[in-house]
Amino acid sequence: MVTIDTPASVESFRKFIISSTCRSFAPRSYLEDSEVFAEREESLGAIYVEAADKVTLKKLRDMTFVNARDILGVIYNSKSGNTSLKWRQLKRNNGKVTGEASANSLTNLAESGVLTLDWVENYLKKKSEEAKADKTTN
Repeated sequence: MVTIDTPASVESFRKFIISSTCRSFAPRSYLEDSEVFAEREESLGAIYVEAADKVTLKKLRDMTFVNARDILGVIYNSKSGNTSLKWRQLKRNNGKVTGEASANSLTNLAESGVLTLDWVENYLKKKSEEAKADKTTN
C-alpha cells in the first residue's frame, strides 16, 4: 500500500476511476464527457460523487453512470479493498487526492494524470533508499 497525498484535477481523478472500473464497457460518449462519472454501491467497493448537481444516466453491470456538475468530492474504494482514495475540491476543478493505493492503482493513477512521472520516480527512489538502509542495518 502506498500513501497518496497529491494535488489533482477532478478530470484526472474521473479518468482514474473509469480506467480502474469500466473503460471496457462504458459507452464511448460517457468516456469522452467530462461531466459523466461512474458510481458503485458500497457492497462492491463504494464509488460516490458529491456534487451540487447530479443526475443518473444509466446503470450498466455494477456501475451507475451519472452526469455531475460542480464536483465537491469523489470517494473511490476498490472491490479488493486495497485502494481507498478521496478527491476533495480545493478550487473549482482542482483538488487533492488522499488515501491508500495498491500497486495496480498506482499504474492507473499515473496513466490518468493524477500522479506525475516525477511523483512516481521520487517514490521509487525513496523506496530504493529505504531498502538499502534496511540491508545495512540487518
